[in-house]
Amino acid sequence: MNDNRLFYTTGCHPTRCLEFHENPTEYYRLLKQDIEDDCKNIVAIGECGLDYDREQFCARDIQRIYFEKQLQLSTDTRLPLFLHCRNAHSDLLAILKKHIAEYGDITGVVHTFDGTADQAIELIEAGLYLGFNGCSLKTEENLQIVSSVPDDRILFETDAPWCDIRPTHAGFRYVKTKFDKKKSNKWDPVCMVAGRNEPANIVQVLEVIAGARSQSEGELADIVYANTLKAFPGLA
Repeated sequence: MNDNRLFYTTGCHPTRCLEFHENPTEYYRLLKQDIEDDCKNIVAIGECGLDYDREQFCARDIQRIYFEKQLQLSTDTRLPLFLHCRNAHSDLLAILKKHIAEYGDITGVVHTFDGTADQAIELIEAGLYLGFNGCSLKTEENLQIVSSVPDDRILFETDAPWCDIRPTHAGFRYVKTKFDKKKSNKWDPVCMVAGRNEPANIVQVLEVIAGARSQSEGELADIVYANTLKAFPGLA
């Protein structure tokens, strides 16, 4: 039974596109069927995109083919995109622009954004939001970039169980909320598991970004919540 408080995306991660390649027609049909079967809880297509850092799992030429197919799925189903981009900005942007020219506007989020200021502008101009988590807030340059993104294009995420905000990260100085942790072999329901990022840490993302932007945490939280509902209308 589905829990109507929970929402999810459906798609093929770029490093898993060989699975799509085995039987493209059937894989596409199954993705579309999944959306039709659970149209109230699926809010985006993805995580899809390009990952040129891990081509040992899937070559970039294969990734590009099935990224384009998932853009088509987004258009066919009128669902936003949940995008992955690692060391592939130029190709990702080129494919997006080609799709926009042929089929019209897109929307969605590039998650775990850690690119340059120019890349941020290009993605925003393409109609996308930028998702920030601990991996987006490691360096002083990262903090400068997040401070320059327009209010109406920022989204928060944890990418749990990864991408936590660590003491070595530039953004850590803004963290106020900390949770007790215990090793997994000493599990306690009131503590986090050591070494694992958890959804509750979204408050730390808020604290870091508000600090970097010299913005009220309450104000920024309201802005990002509104952005989330705009980016993913199925959540409303």
